[in-house]
Amino acid sequence: MKKIFGFGSKGRSPLGSSSNLRRNCVGFGLENASSLNSPRYHIRDKDMGKIHKAASMGNVAKVQHILILGENGVNDKDKKNRTALHFACAYGHPEVVTLLVERKCDIDICDSDSSTALMKAIQCQEEECATILLEHGADPNVMDSSGNTALHYAVYTENTSIAAKLLSHNANIEAKNKVLINQFYFQSI
Repeated sequence: MKKIFGFGSKGRSPLGSSSNLRRNCVGFGLENASSLNSPRYHIRDKDMGKIHKAASMGNVAKVQHILILGENGVNDKDKKNRTALHFACAYGHPEVVTLLVERKCDIDICDSDSSTALMKAIQCQEEECATILLEHGADPNVMDSSGNTALHYAVYTENTSIAAKLLSHNANIEAKNKVLINQFYFQSI
């Protein structure tokens, strides 16, 4: 499947090494380029609401309590437009993901890099979270600010299991991102 997407073994990939991507849970986007040393999101307490903190910790009871009291809404965003769903997926908390989707959160809401929670789950190798999102109707064809879809991230991380799930949920195998277009352009010069 690598050759289909132009990730051949010749030379270094323009996206960096896949081991760094897997180990650090970063993507190809702008926010992630600055966080190569961070295993997940750069988070500062003062930038997040209570629901974001609870979701990133996997505290289902606290997330539910916050929602019941109305302290935060299910789709409330932090300063980088990330929702509790983004944090639950990035940190691998499927119970929180399930609670949020059952409470009718916007599954395909994008952060400031136009990344969905599905993309974040795949970047961070959180397959259970990605599966929950797909089963609840997440769109696998949303493109982030770099033109990547969830399938691009699955292929790049060499996660054939999640790539197969994405394809079974109608992921567009023909989607092209900016890196592939630029790579093609420079190879043809």
